[in-house]
Amino acid sequence: MAKQRKTGKKAASAASRVLKDKRTGKDSKKAAGSALSQAAPKKKK
Repeated sequence: MAKQRKTGKKAASAASRVLKDKRTGKDSKKAAGSALSQAAPKKKK
């Protein structure tokens, strides 16, 4: 079975900042959205 890769915490945080920034382009936002969709879900306490 193929190893599942997840976006790391720092990368997900950076992607979130890209999506919130009004100055970033469409392609950047598309890549950031893709990275966030692969991020591991937050754990509930």
